[in-house]
Amino acid sequence: MLHKTTALYFCFDYEAAAEAAEAAIRSYPDYPGPYRWLAAALGQAGRAEEAKKALARAIAVSPTSFSSYVRNRLPWLRSEDHDHMLHGLRKAGCEG
Repeated sequence: MLHKTTALYFCFDYEAAAEAAEAAIRSYPDYPGPYRWLAAALGQAGRAEEAKKALARAIAVSPTSFSSYVRNRLPWLRSEDHDHMLHGLRKAGCEG
């Protein structure tokens, strides 16, 4: 589900990405990745209040993981894709 979420996000289908992230969270509530993508997708979709709540959950579920993925670009993630994720997270209220 996480791969589907990221694929939809990078296709600019933020509403579908948010739905996929929520499904992934229901299936794997302890896995931190979908929370981050949910916050970014909701931010990009202009759903600011929901995005802020999702951002808080993303940080609460795994502060170390969240910080690592935001501050460090993964080697398999293109810099423009990392920037795209950060742009969504900033719209959700992330200062990183």
